[in-house]
Amino acid sequence: MHDAMLAMLQTPEIIGLLVLALIFFGAKKLPELARGLGSGIKEFRKATRDVTDELQSAIESDPTPPRRSPPPPQTLPMTPGMDGATSESIEAVESSTSSDVATKAS
Repeated sequence: MHDAMLAMLQTPEIIGLLVLALIFFGAKKLPELARGLGSGIKEFRKATRDVTDELQSAIESDPTPPRRSPPPPQTLPMTPGMDGATSESIEAVESSTSSDVATKAS
């Protein structure tokens, strides 16, 4: 509540800021600054309105695209002589073979 009251400027504060701006920038430069500020606000509002209109038209016109189905799971190719072998049995054979090679090498 107190923060909102601090953010609101009342008449004496606005007059003080205008006097400071007049002293700081001068009488010739102040109208140019106000014109530039006004055109900047106008362009910002126009850009905001354009983006809002574009988003609204995109929402209204485009239906959601259909979802793609996930690819089928990949299966390991079967090697001859491995009928009915599971991945666990293949890993067990590979690990025992590598440990046998390691003991023979030492």
